[in-house]
Amino acid sequence: MTDGDDRATDSGESRARRRTDRRGRLRVTGFDADRVRDRDPLSERGDGPDGEADGPDGGADDGTDGTDDGTDGTAGGTGGATAGRWRRGLRRFRRNRSATVALAVVVAMTTVSVLARPVEVFGVVVQPFALAPYDPTTILYLSVDPSVSPYDPPSWRFPMGVDGSGRDLFSRVLVGGRYSISIGFVVVGLTASFGLAYGAVSGYYGGVVDEVMMRIVDVIFAFPGLVLALVVVATLGGGYWQLVVAFTLFGWAGYARIVRGEVLSIAEREYVLAAKAIGARDRTVIGRHVAPNALSSLVVLASLNVGSVVIGVAALGFLGLGMDPSTAEWGTMLDATRETLIQGPGGRIPWWATVYPGAAIFVFVLSMNVIGDGINDALDARSAGVGRDGRGGTGRREAGGDRGDRGGNDP
Repeated sequence: MTDGDDRATDSGESRARRRTDRRGRLRVTGFDADRVRDRDPLSERGDGPDGEADGPDGGADDGTDGTDDGTDGTAGGTGGATAGRWRRGLRRFRRNRSATVALAVVVAMTTVSVLARPVEVFGVVVQPFALAPYDPTTILYLSVDPSVSPYDPPSWRFPMGVDGSGRDLFSRVLVGGRYSISIGFVVVGLTASFGLAYGAVSGYYGGVVDEVMMRIVDVIFAFPGLVLALVVVATLGGGYWQLVVAFTLFGWAGYARIVRGEVLSIAEREYVLAAKAIGARDRTVIGRHVAPNALSSLVVLASLNVGSVVIGVAALGFLGLGMDPSTAEWGTMLDATRETLIQGPGGRIPWWATVYPGAAIFVFVLSMNVIGDGINDALDARSAGVGRDGRGGTGRREAGGDRGDRGGNDP
């Protein structure tokens, strides 16, 4: 090709460029199809050796890079972004010492409750260990030691003393966690699952559907939750599954309202609109793109509600509407000692019969609340609690602001 041909070609390209500019069309330059096709997934881009996001847009901790909230602009790209957000939240949670200690306490209490006495299912022993020295229903002065008396104080043999029926309090407190803790987790699992589905449908469809569904929630909120549970237990009677039904029947309303508020904003995001545009069914859009991105608020509320359910179960047990009076449940144990709170047998108050079951409730509920706060800080990238740099800030955003200040520009 001659120099004249080159000049003619350049002149033709210049004229085409000027025509394009006059028409207002977009010109894409520097596009490398092979590089785009071979790049890593968006949620994993820029991960360094420690798993933190690097690069100019991979380190923002407030979700502005599109990876924290799944807004990658495609209908099918939200899974990796959501997983990346949960991984970052887990790292922030592990940096929160109080939350990790509280989690260890809850795990220890749950494990001890499970291993307290052997567990049989349909006559088959599925858990043979027994950390509790005595069966929680054994009356000590009848079958173990005739010298034992009701309300014996704590001793080396009976670390938490003896209750009014002559039973070992240490064994009963250990076994009591099976009922209180398991009811809390079962109720929260059921209510959170139903509330997630209910709130997602309400917020996604909107209009008349949302109006009717939210008015049902408003009716439930018009009554205190403990009063509704008390009415259900008074109707069905006391027992394990009766308590589960009592706290599950109306306990989902709080989750539904929280999820509905999240879905109202999520439903307008680009990846949801893209999924609708390609013809995805509503069930697919809700299940794959809407509900998973509304889980963060749900998880925080669920972790806090476990303690609330345990307190509610203990309250009904203290009123005599929970488990059978002979059952080693923490609230029921408090009900058995209610008459001795002011004046005990022989003129003394058996404080140990009340303090130890109450302390078990206190420690568990406090630990769950601390865990809930830790999860909230971990999933909220803009919180001032546990940041990405492990010192209470969000690291890269603050560093960026410092660089702007040093450069003499406004942040």
